[in-house]
This record gives sequence, C-alpha cells and structure tokens, in this order.
Amino acid sequence: MSQPDLIIHDEKDNVGVVVIETTKKGQECNAWIMENDKSIKVNSTNAVPLGHKIALKDLKEGDTILKYGHDIGKVVKSIKKGEHVHVHNVKTKKW
Repeated sequence: MSQPDLIIHDEKDNVGVVVIETTKKGQECNAWIMENDKSIKVNSTNAVPLGHKIALKDLKEGDTILKYGHDIGKVVKSIKKGEHVHVHNVKTKKW
C-alpha cells in the first residue's frame, strides 16, 4: 500500500481522518483501515486540512458519525461521500 492520505480506525467508521497537510479537490485519497490492515480509495470533493474528517459514504441529516468506532455526533446537513465533515455539517449530541 502507498502512504495513506486518510486513516480509518474502525471498519464501522463512516469518516476517515486526513493525515496529510491537505487534500485537494478531486484527489483520489488512499485510506488505511487500521482494524484490519485493509485500504480503500476515496475521492476528496474539496480541500480538507490535516486532522479533519472526510465522509466515506453519503450521510443524511440525523445520521450518526462514527469515528474510532464511537459515536461522535450527528449530521445536521446532508454530506456526500468525499466531502469535508466538520462543525458546519455535524453537531455533538451532548448539547
């Protein structure tokens, strides 16, 4: 496998974490799934900075975001596969 652009911690995750400086719009990203040492490809639909998340599948309003195999929030605005996942389209369930 080539150097990963994204890391996915758990096979159930629906987001991957960017581990390069930034993805470019239209970039085919190599994503490494740590749990089973597999890899997948995801096309980034926009520039996403280091440490931010990219959707691994289409997500609709109300869906749960899974990262590290854990619920980290809910979708408040539909997200397409490959899009930036951040505070503009996800909110915590704590408040």
